Amino acid sequence: MSRIGKKPVPIPKGVSVQVSDGVLKVKGPKGELAALLHPAISVDTTAEESVVKVSGEGNTFNALHGLWRALLNNMVNGVTKGYEKKLEIIGVGYRAEMKGANLQLVLGFSHPILFRPPEGIKIQASSPTNLVISGTDRQLVGQIAAKIRAFRPPEPYKGKGIKYENEFIRRKAGKAAAAAK
Repeated sequence: MSRIGKKPVPIPKGVSVQVSDGVLKVKGPKGELAALLHPAISVDTTAEESVVKVSGEGNTFNALHGLWRALLNNMVNGVTKGYEKKLEIIGVGYRAEMKGANLQLVLGFSHPILFRPPEGIKIQASSPTNLVISGTDRQLVGQIAAKIRAFRPPEPYKGKGIKYENEFIRRKAGKAAAAAK
């Protein structure tokens, strides 16, 4: 059995976990999430906690056990607290602003980039160089942050680009001046 999979997932007040027709649904104060369960996985729920069970033995089943326990825990945390990723934009003239529901990025290209966030994701441009991506689905928040970062990843010479808030960019030395002969 998976060590992570054996742990029960605590269910806070105001959150409900239901399984019907192979679909796991979690409802809470911040929204609702659903996931299609693997056929080897079942979820037993009481008022205070949920336990993930697996019907099989072996490495594959152990991996599925731990995975689905982690996914259930992420869903419960998402509908109670939510998730967020912070991005920083570094570079002269690089900036971001919200144009209605779209995010407009000026990143040194010949044209601005318009990005429409998917449903369930909220993007805030607190300043022209800081972005906060938030939502209830942990995977989707991380994926959207990675997509925005991919428009202009940080480069190693001057550090210009879009980076995560606590990301460390390893810098390289530029060309050295020609040695005097």
